[in-house]
Amino acid sequence: MRALCLVLLLALCTALGTAGFAQQAKRPPKLEPLPEPPPPPPIPGPDEPSVRIPVQESDKVEEIREGGRVVMLKVTPAGGKPYYLLDTTGNGNWMRRDSLDDGVRVPMWPIHTFD
Repeated sequence: MRALCLVLLLALCTALGTAGFAQQAKRPPKLEPLPEPPPPPPIPGPDEPSVRIPVQESDKVEEIREGGRVVMLKVTPAGGKPYYLLDTTGNGNWMRRDSLDDGVRVPMWPIHTFD
């Protein structure tokens, strides 16, 4: 009885295997090549920032650069008190300060930077 079950199982597996192989051997229909992709958008140069912060026409904006990159912006609204935007970490997260002297002296030395 075991031998008969084994023979039937082997025959069934062989039949299924050859049927699957025959289906794989069929060729797909004639395929057309894909069109060329569009060219990538222009990449901004090193002096041109990739993100622009909209500022009102009447505001005066002064950029303070260090090593070729903007580290601080001084924004003076028309008829208003100036405020500063500082990039303290160098990753583009701008923090607003109403005054450069906030009275708190927190050490902010980089201990290690990852390249």
